[in-house]
Amino acid sequence: MLTRNCLLLLWFFFSKGSLSPVLSNGVSGFQRVKRGWVWNQFFVLEEYMGSEPQYVGKLHTDLDKGESAVKYTLSGDGAGSIFTIDATTGDIHALRSLDREVKPYYTLRAQAVDINTDRPLEPESEFVIKVQDINDNEPKFLEGPYTASVPEMSPVGTYVMQVTATDADDPTYGNSARVVYSILHGQPYFSVDPKTGIIRTALPNMDREVKEQYQVLIQAKDMGGQLGGLAGTTTVNITLSDVNDNPPRFSKSKRVIPESSAVGSAVGRIKAHDLDIGKNAEVEYNIVPGDGGNIFDIITNEHNQEGIIILKRPLDYETKKAYTFKVDASNTHLDSRFQNFGAFKDTATVKMNVLDVDEPPLFSKHSYEMDVFEDSPVGDIIGAVTAQDLDASNSPVRYSIDWKSDLDSYFDIDPVKGTISTNELLDRESITQHNITIVATKLNSPVLTSRVAVIVHVLDVNEFPPELAVLSESFVCENTKVGQVIQTFSAKDQDLPQAGHMFSFKPSEKDVNNKNFTIRDFGNNTAGIVTLRSSFQQRSQEIYFLPVVIQDSGYPVQSSTGILTIRVCGCETDGSLLTCSAEARFLPVGLSTGALVAILLCIIILLVIVVLYMGLRRQKKKETLMTSKEDIRDNVIHYDDEGGGEEDTHAFDMGTLRNPKNRDLFRRDVKPEPKTGKNQPPVSQDSADISEFINQRLKENDVDNSAPPYDSLATYAYEGEGSVAESLSSIESLVVDADEDYDCLHEWGPRFKTLAGIFGEQSTTQSDTKTKTTENEQ
Repeated sequence: MLTRNCLLLLWFFFSKGSLSPVLSNGVSGFQRVKRGWVWNQFFVLEEYMGSEPQYVGKLHTDLDKGESAVKYTLSGDGAGSIFTIDATTGDIHALRSLDREVKPYYTLRAQAVDINTDRPLEPESEFVIKVQDINDNEPKFLEGPYTASVPEMSPVGTYVMQVTATDADDPTYGNSARVVYSILHGQPYFSVDPKTGIIRTALPNMDREVKEQYQVLIQAKDMGGQLGGLAGTTTVNITLSDVNDNPPRFSKSKRVIPESSAVGSAVGRIKAHDLDIGKNAEVEYNIVPGDGGNIFDIITNEHNQEGIIILKRPLDYETKKAYTFKVDASNTHLDSRFQNFGAFKDTATVKMNVLDVDEPPLFSKHSYEMDVFEDSPVGDIIGAVTAQDLDASNSPVRYSIDWKSDLDSYFDIDPVKGTISTNELLDRESITQHNITIVATKLNSPVLTSRVAVIVHVLDVNEFPPELAVLSESFVCENTKVGQVIQTFSAKDQDLPQAGHMFSFKPSEKDVNNKNFTIRDFGNNTAGIVTLRSSFQQRSQEIYFLPVVIQDSGYPVQSSTGILTIRVCGCETDGSLLTCSAEARFLPVGLSTGALVAILLCIIILLVIVVLYMGLRRQKKKETLMTSKEDIRDNVIHYDDEGGGEEDTHAFDMGTLRNPKNRDLFRRDVKPEPKTGKNQPPVSQDSADISEFINQRLKENDVDNSAPPYDSLATYAYEGEGSVAESLSSIESLVVDADEDYDCLHEWGPRFKTLAGIFGEQSTTQSDTKTKTTENEQ
C-alpha cells in the first residue's frame, strides 16, 4: 500500500493532438489531444523516518527524447525547502518528515523548459501533494479531570455525567480517529458507554455514610479499540451527595460542672451524630420535662450541630450534688422517602455532677442599714453583720472595714463577731449618712473575700420639747354639755426633720382634780378640750386656764406643759357665739400666731403712717410761719380754720396780741387751771431796759395757760443787740417799719379789711413806741 500511495502517478502526454497517459509503472491508458501532460496528485507519508529523502513521484513530458534537452522546474508550497525535483529526470523527493496535523497538503506548480534557452516547452501546470495520515495521535480529554456528584442511594443506571475525547488523526482515513471509551478504575460502582462516554451508576444503594468519594479512571482508545491503537485517560471524581437517610444518634454523656458557674453560661455540650450532611444533618435539641428542666436549657450550635447546655439557675453543691435529665435530638428536615426507616430522632440521658468549689463567705443580707444618734459615745455598738462559709470546710470568718470607704475612721468592727461600733463622735450637721464597706474573709483561705455595703444613718438628737402650735384662746358656751369637744389643737417641734413627729397629749398631773375640763388625745398629733360639766357662768368666772402636757416620740423623750386659755361666752342654742368679752369678740378662736403677727404689723404700719403724716403737717406749718427777711407779712396770723369773714370777731380775740397788758385773759381751747408757784412781779413796759422787758414777757408766755393759742405768733418790737447772727426777723429796724405804708390795704377791698386794720394799728403802736423811746433818750 505504501508503494501504491507513493508511486501512483498519472501522466497525460499530449503529442500532435493526442493524449498519452503514462503511469509510473509503465501502464498505458488513453490519448487526448490539446494537452502535452497532466497529472492528478501525489501522496507522501507523514512522519517518514528514513535516512534518505522520501521519493514522492516523477514528472515527464513526451518532448523529452532523452537527449537532456528538457529541464523540469518546481515552484509553490515548500518548493526547494520541503520538496525538490531533479531538473533532468523530473524525480520529486521530500527532504524532511511531514506532519499531517500541521499541514495536510501542499500545492505546487511544475513546468518543462528548454535547457539551453529556458523557453517553456509546456504551459505551467499545478498539482497537489497530500500528506497521507498515520495513527500518530492518541485521543485526548480536553476538559479533564472531571468532577461530578450523584445522590446516595440512587438506583442503577442513574446518569452521572458525559466525558468526550478528541483524536487529531484524520477521521476520513482508516480507524485512526475512531475512539472507544472504557473504565480502567471505578468498577463495579460506575459504568461508561463505549461510544458516547456517558457515565452511569452500576451499583444500587451506594451509601454516602459508608463511602462518599469515588475516583473513576476513564480510557479513550482509537483504532476502534483494536490492538495497536493509541489511548488517552482522564480522571472523574464522583461524590455521593447526602440524603436524609439516617436519624441522629447520641453517645453516652456525662458532665461535671462547678457550682460557681454563672447563670446563662454554657456548662456542657452534647452532640447527636448524624451521618448525613448539610441541612439533612441539622438537629434540634430539647430537654424532656423533668428533673433538669427548671435548672438547665439547651440550644443548638448552627455551625457544628452541637447542643449547648445553658445554666438557668444558680447551682449549690451543698444543696444538690447531681442532676439527671433527658435530651431529645431530632432532624429538622425530613425526607418522606425514608420515613419507613423509623423515627428520625434519638434520646440521651445526661447526668450533670456539681463540682464543689471553694467559695467566699456569704453575707446574710445583700446590704445593711443601721441608725445611730449623733454625739453617741465612742464605742457604742450600732449593729452587726453576719457572713458564713457554706462550703464543707465551714471555715471561720473574719471581718474588716474597707479603709477606702471610711477614710476618717469613724467606725470600728469586731473581727470575730462582726459588731460595728463608733470610733469618733458623729455630727449629723456635718454628715447625715455614712456608706462603708465590710469585708468578710475566710480564715483558711484569705484570698476568698466577699463585700457588703453598710449604710449608717446619723439620727438627730431630740433637743427641743414640743409646744402648742397656736397660742389662742378658746371659748366655752355657758349652756355647753358634758363631754363636748370645744377646741381642737396640735403641737409643733423645732427638731429636724419637721415631718414625722408623733405627739401625745395628757392633762397635767397638777391638774388632776380639774372638774371643768380635760384633755382627749386623738392619736393623730391632735387633741381636744373636753368639758366635764354642763353649765358655766360668765359672771362667776370669765376665764379658765387648762395646763396640758405635750410629749414627743424622739430620743431622749422631750415634753413640755402648755397653758390653754378658755373664756366663757354666751351662745345661741345652736352653739354660735352671742356675747363674750372684747378680746373674745375680736380674737377668733383658733387664730394662728402668724395671723396675730400680721395684725400687729398692720397696726404698727398704720401708727407709723399717722406719725409721719402728723410730722409732715407740723413741718408744713413751720415752713409757712417762717418767711424771708423781706416778707412784710410776718404779723399775719396763720390758722387752719377758715373764719366767717370780716364779720366773724368771735373766733379769736386779736386784742390779746395787740395789748400786752391783757394778761388776765384765758385761752378758749384750754381749761384754765390755777397757777402754782410764787407770784411773779409785774414787769413794766416802761423799764429802761427793753431787752429785759422782752425776756420777762417771754417767760410769762411760756408758763401762762392763758397765753395766746398755739398757732399764734407773738411779735416784739425790740429784739436786742449783740447777736452774732444779727436779726432773725424780716423787720430789720423800726425806721424801716416806720417808713412802711399800709394804707393801701384799705383800697384793696373787703377781703383785706382785717389785714388793713391789723397793720394799721401795728403801725400806730410802733409810732407811739418810737416816740416814747425818743423822749426817754432825751
